[in-house]
Amino acid sequence: MGIENGDTVKVHYTGTFPDGREFDSSRNSGREPLEFTVGQGRMIPGFEEAVLGHEVGDRFVVTLPCEKAYGAVDPKLFFTVAREQVPPSIPQEVGTKIELSNEHGTMYAVISEVTDTEITLDANHELAGKDLCFDIEIVQVS
Repeated sequence: MGIENGDTVKVHYTGTFPDGREFDSSRNSGREPLEFTVGQGRMIPGFEEAVLGHEVGDRFVVTLPCEKAYGAVDPKLFFTVAREQVPPSIPQEVGTKIELSNEHGTMYAVISEVTDTEITLDANHELAGKDLCFDIEIVQVS
């Protein structure tokens, strides 16, 4: 019987971009297999859907469009702040990752543009807007 919603699974995986560049792996990093309960929504949707019906020992590759991974880039998650609002301890350079906190919680952003007076921050997930490939091996199901 294949994997169903509610099953707890352990998988080894390697995530790559369609051009073959690797962005994450449980295999190549020596980590333990990834464990999750299917259907709880703690994984990207396409990853959960991909394991459904599989059994221990299955190994397969799946390509997920961005909509089934981290979603499309959301223009509402770009915002601009005055340079003087950024603490001097933070490098004001494109690509700098920063943590933002307020009474609603914490979010992460990357500086995407710097002008003489403003800094544009991108709070999208770093893999938003990207199609992703996963080589998945089912290690355990319970």
